[in-house]
Amino acid sequence: MFRVAIGLLLLIAPGAGVAGESVSGAGGVVAAEHRLASAAGVEILARGGNAVDAAVAAALAVGVVNPSSCGIGGGGFMVIFDRASRQVHALDYRETAPAAAHRDMYVRDGEVVAGASTVGGLAVATPGDLAGAVAALERFGSLPLSVVAQPAIRLAREGFAVEEHLAGSIAGKLEEIRRHPALAAILLRPDGSPVAEGERLRQPDLARTLEAAAADAGADFYRGAVAEAIVAAVRASGGVLDASDLRQYRPIWRRPVRGRFDGYDIFSMPPPSSGGGVLLSVLEIIDRDDLRSLEHNSPTYLHLLAEALQFAFADRAADYGDPDFVTVPLDQLLAPDLARRRRHRLSAARTQPPSFYGGFATADDGGTSHLSVVDAAGNAVALTTSINTGFGSKVAVPGTGIILNNTMDDFSARPGVPNVYGLLGSEANAIAPRKRPLSSMTPTIVLRDGTVAAVAGGSGGPLIITGTLQALLNVVVFEFDAAAAVSAPRLHHQWMPPVLMLESGIPEIEDFPLRRLGHRIHRSPRGAAVQLIRQVPGGYAAASDPRKGGLAAAVVK
Repeated sequence: MFRVAIGLLLLIAPGAGVAGESVSGAGGVVAAEHRLASAAGVEILARGGNAVDAAVAAALAVGVVNPSSCGIGGGGFMVIFDRASRQVHALDYRETAPAAAHRDMYVRDGEVVAGASTVGGLAVATPGDLAGAVAALERFGSLPLSVVAQPAIRLAREGFAVEEHLAGSIAGKLEEIRRHPALAAILLRPDGSPVAEGERLRQPDLARTLEAAAADAGADFYRGAVAEAIVAAVRASGGVLDASDLRQYRPIWRRPVRGRFDGYDIFSMPPPSSGGGVLLSVLEIIDRDDLRSLEHNSPTYLHLLAEALQFAFADRAADYGDPDFVTVPLDQLLAPDLARRRRHRLSAARTQPPSFYGGFATADDGGTSHLSVVDAAGNAVALTTSINTGFGSKVAVPGTGIILNNTMDDFSARPGVPNVYGLLGSEANAIAPRKRPLSSMTPTIVLRDGTVAAVAGGSGGPLIITGTLQALLNVVVFEFDAAAAVSAPRLHHQWMPPVLMLESGIPEIEDFPLRRLGHRIHRSPRGAAVQLIRQVPGGYAAASDPRKGGLAAAVVK
């Protein structure tokens, strides 16, 4: 007999919970950005599924209930801890550039064409989401996709009450949506007005697409009628994706990046994600500091993190890319000797100009979702999936319910020119056929003595890295509970532009000492949305970040 706990309420079925609070249960826990996605995961756990089964179920479900964030038109990364072997694995199902893509495809007369890499068919990369789900289930799942996909199929067919995040996303991009009839048919009322919070949204075309994919393990999506429809939609919108791109797409199993901090073993995603490398680089730099004595979010603590982040983000801009195309010198970038030298160079008295942190000399919340799962046996999954910015390319595939990504913008459209997130890139992240663009996704699993201590990741472009970093520090250093760890206000610094972003929850009195150190302060209402699980006596507690309105869920035996 199982019960599902959402928020702090013990319920027989999914229902309203308490935002910003954690939940625990002996049968497994799921933290996703939407309560119905968390509920989908625990439904599969309660049916006997493991952490991978639940993660795939939750990911498919969030693509239905928060289609601005992710879906089968995108791709992602998964970090998996297999309790039986005590091994950690990393699955890369990131989108790939079409075979017809080339380095200067967004450049006209020496200038980058505004919007070409973010809206329309030319922004679409080959989706990997379904292929990743199939690969993960084949290797580590215990239930077939036909079972795991049922919660998502049901939500698409029967509909769900639109919540604040989706309603706000639709209203915020209403005019763009109206300019794309296939997208408007999914998200707007027949009269072209936006669906309101609390209104029921049904997606029958997507239900049929998911049902077919569940029955044939995605074969039609990559090689059949759905593939033909995807290509037609992209080509009609000016893109270059063709049938061979879909037919030849393959996920890749990679070795996770690994580091050690404060007695914990930290595993995260390797390139083409930059998230794991940047996170571990910062932890190496600050590893010898007594962070507890600095006090959480004190000016000294914030300054130290900002300085370490600038070194790591400068490395990101200069050296990170798809490891199947370029050499990413991770061993050098994560070497303890380099971290010690960098820490020695940091000044407690002032910040430095950008050139101090790296040799990259050229002038680099969106559509992403993260979920964390731990099952009753102690297996764990950190899964981040994305269509890049909100509603991706705005290209929807008629008759399928699929919204396609605009992940091509994550390449360097021209090395040295910032992308939509203000991030710089070098030749390492230049566009090439079938190449995977650099990402900030940071799915991370933390072990202690071979047991899961924490699982985390987030959504929000480059803020993912800093949000995941600080949430984990809140757990392993400051011993916050799960809800406090994800809710606490954060900073963000990505080297370029040279601005220290502080969330509004950090008292403004802290601005003065940071400005005296030379920081340019920018205040932001909110940062990344982090989904976190942490070990507690007797099991695990999960919390969803209130910044995106999610609720965690648990199976209570």
